[in-house]
Formats: sequence, C-alpha cells, structure tokens
Amino acid sequence: MSSENRIVASFVVPPTLSDRRLDQAAAELMPEHSRSRLQSWIKSGVLTVNGEARKPRDKVMLDDRLELDAEPEIRVSWQAEEISLDIVYQDEHLLVINKPAGLVVHPAAGHADGTLVNALLNYAPEVENLPRAGIVHRLDKDTSGIMVVARSLIAHTSLVDQLQTRTMGREYEAVVVGTLTGGSTVDAPIGRHPRERKKMAVVASGKPAVTHYRLVERFAAHTLIRCKLESGRTHQIRVHMAHVKHPLVGDPMYGGRLRLPKGTTEELREALSAFNRQALHARQLTLEHPETGEILSWEVPLPGDMVTLIEALRKHARELEHRDY
Repeated sequence: MSSENRIVASFVVPPTLSDRRLDQAAAELMPEHSRSRLQSWIKSGVLTVNGEARKPRDKVMLDDRLELDAEPEIRVSWQAEEISLDIVYQDEHLLVINKPAGLVVHPAAGHADGTLVNALLNYAPEVENLPRAGIVHRLDKDTSGIMVVARSLIAHTSLVDQLQTRTMGREYEAVVVGTLTGGSTVDAPIGRHPRERKKMAVVASGKPAVTHYRLVERFAAHTLIRCKLESGRTHQIRVHMAHVKHPLVGDPMYGGRLRLPKGTTEELREALSAFNRQALHARQLTLEHPETGEILSWEVPLPGDMVTLIEALRKHARELEHRDY
C-alpha cells in the first residue's frame, strides 16, 4: 500500500524465490523498479527483510517479509516533450493510451527523447514523482496498442499488484506465419538468448512464461490469432510463437522474415513486403480501478497497417479458393 507521498510495499517471499539473493528476489517482486534503485534502497535500509536491514547479496528464505518505505523516485533528467497521445481513458489515477507502433516507451541508450515517458511528462506532469514515470508494463517499440499508466502512487501500487497476481487481463492480436488448426497454450520459460544478447529465447534457466492463443481467422499461409498472457516477459508472444514454429509476420529477429506463399498476388506481395514491424497489437485491457474497485475494460481497434495486411491475406485466400473450383 502507498501513502500519498511515499512508496510503501510489502511482500512475502514465495517458494520460487526462496534461497535467492535479496536484490534478485526484490527485482522479481517489484519489476517496475530498476535493479540499481532496489540495491540502493537495500543498502540505505529502506527495503528490509523481516524488519531488519540486509545486504543485496544476502539470501532470502520462504515466507520472509520484504518491506519497502521509500521516497518517490524522481527523474529530473527526463524532459517533457509535446508528443501527441491517443487517450482511451483518463481520471486522477489512471491514463489509458493507444500506443502507435514506432513509439519507444521508456528513455534508454539511443532513445533519450521522443518516448512515451517524454510525452507523459508533458501531458501529466505529476507522473514525474512516480517510479518510472507511472509505467508499470511496456510494449515493444514496434508493437501497437493499449497500455495503462499510473497517475498516482495509489494507482501505481494497485496496478503492480494486479500484474503480479495476474488479475490484470491483457489480450493481443497477431498475424503469424503458417496455418494453425486451433488454439493452444505455450508454457515455456523465457530468458536472455545465450549468444545474441539483444534477443530473448526459450531457455531452461529462464523465467516462467505462459501464453494462451486461439485462432481468429485462417488464411492461405498465415493465421490471425488472439493471445492472452499469464506472465509478461520481454518479447513473450514473439518468442513463444517462434518456439512453436509460427513466428510473427514482420519479425525477422524471431524468424518472421518475408515469406511469399504459393500463388502470391502482386497485391499480397506488396502488403507483406511493406509490413516492416512485428504484426502484434495489444487489443484489450481489463483491470480493477485502484480507488473504486470497479472492473474496467477497454478495447482498441487494429491499426491501419494491420488492417491492410489482413485484408490482403483474406483476399488472397478467397482467390485461391475460387481457383480450386
């Protein structure tokens, strides 16, 4: 729970984190905070274990209680920028936006400005006093769709809790290579790729990750699917669908390079060639309002580039059916 001007949180160490370093366990339990920030809190004694100060490398055990009582993190180096935002919903606690493909969420090396955070600091300056400017979950740069941002510490704590307890519902739509016959679940741990450090991969030492997917529409050589996440690992849908040999269209990092199906028309060739991002859109978001407890749900339509791609795939599939008669 958070007071109005402090970051206050409490967690009990679950079996999966027993015998882990304190800073590692804290990073798992509070992923919205950077590792360096958590280590700083541990060293300064504001993040304790069973009421006692510990060192970052100290081990935690099952049922240990981690308690945090810290000043809000303020990032004075981030600059407010006038960047247009597509607002889906807003009140004093929440800001729900429809992020376009191409917009980086958080400033980082190579992206110091022009990000969603820069836009938020301009539109809702109060987020400067929140961890990571109110960002509690992310979308990749080239993934479009719905996101929620906290505008208050009360909301921040509530949203983080909903993400950790998996009560926040998030659904995505994606176009994958190949024709699926039905839905399924991918339950495979995700971690850093052992050789290519910019990539993620299914690895035995990775973090637990579960993706449910169902078929929406099947085309001649592609499938439109809807995915629901139980976890929220980096590149999760992209990695999981590549793992089951159905990578996302427009995602060469994970095997979704340009592939032209048999009998490709010029229109489809152009549509596939022009689609230069992963065909992934965060379609729906469901959560509990942090103040009222009301269950809220929003859905945003597919962006124009995915609509154009799907229409071309649909038209091509119909033409192939007619040729068979």
